[in-house]
Amino acid sequence: TASAASGGQAIVWRNVVLMGLLHLGAVYALSLVPRAHILTLLWAYFCFLLTALGVTAGAHRLWSHRSYKAKLPLRIFLAAANSMAFQNDIYEWSRDHRVHHKYSETDADPHNARRGFFFSHIGWLFMRKHRDVIEKGRKLDFTDLLDDPVVRFQRKYYKSSVVLMCFVIPTFVPWYLWGESLWNAYFLASILRYTISLNVTWLVNSAAHMYGNRPYDKNISPRQNTLVTLGAIGEGFHNYHHTFPFDYSASELGLKFNPTTWFIDFMFWLGLVTDRKQAPKEMIQARKEKTGDGSA
Repeated sequence: TASAASGGQAIVWRNVVLMGLLHLGAVYALSLVPRAHILTLLWAYFCFLLTALGVTAGAHRLWSHRSYKAKLPLRIFLAAANSMAFQNDIYEWSRDHRVHHKYSETDADPHNARRGFFFSHIGWLFMRKHRDVIEKGRKLDFTDLLDDPVVRFQRKYYKSSVVLMCFVIPTFVPWYLWGESLWNAYFLASILRYTISLNVTWLVNSAAHMYGNRPYDKNISPRQNTLVTLGAIGEGFHNYHHTFPFDYSASELGLKFNPTTWFIDFMFWLGLVTDRKQAPKEMIQARKEKTGDGSA
């Protein structure tokens, strides 16, 4: 049977229905754009950027990879932004991501790109986890995550924080401050913004594992993907990131488009970030010559 072949993975119909409804709502929201206040559209985009930072600078570079250290006020801000993203709490997100890195492109990878674009993009959320993901994931150490009181707090109050950050605040602000209808505010700043941010994150798992060049390591699936970089504010330098996952910039430094790195650097300047880890230029160059595909 299909479920036996996929490691006993049953379809989670609740997720299929909810994601279907969410995407229908987002398509409907597009029809509201011409009738919305310009400030509502700008607010929705601002919420999108906050949402993205909660994932890229927060769950990804800070908590999953420990690529820099953040002071308490910044961790609280990133946890709130992460609740706006509504992609599982920081602990779960980081746990899945560490498993993805350690067992990339195997059955133990939660969104194994070898199973095709659809599976690695959204299909993995429609099925129970492959047993390898659970079994091998249990062997990794995640105690550092729960040692952070901010992660524990967000995990404990996750549902209420998501209602507030992902739905209430994005909807309330346009209605209260400039008289937008609650209907427009809800569908544009909550539903459309949320759906776009989900798909942008998923493109890192799907498109950035399939399309693009591999200047650092041609033996792994992740690639450099410019479009994903633009959408995911700097997360599309994916061949680099899987080669040097400890690097806080998730890309080679230089004048490359990486707003998440600019944000972390700005926080460093403010004194809220310390210990930014980087791959030395010599190490990067040596790796390119040894395993790269010669494209950079």
